[in-house]
Amino acid sequence: MTLYIDPPNWPGHGRMWSHLVSDVSFDELHAFAARLGLPGQAFDGDHYDVLSTAYGDAVRLGAVEVSSREVVRLLRVSGLRRPKR
Repeated sequence: MTLYIDPPNWPGHGRMWSHLVSDVSFDELHAFAARLGLPGQAFDGDHYDVLSTAYGDAVRLGAVEVSSREVVRLLRVSGLRRPKR
């Protein structure tokens, strides 16, 4: 089980955010997000939005740090990328 997270470089609502993705399945992604304590509303179609304050916890739980470009590439290659609404 490998999950990936990009740096918290994305501003929104006065905070900075990361994206947490799986390259295998949404089941794997949801299970990891539950372990991390992320609320369901943090799921955004093909990834979870993760506050910068939870970034270190995600890495400690095993998420692999990658660039934002790599997050998108992993989603596309895995077939899990969903177009924006």
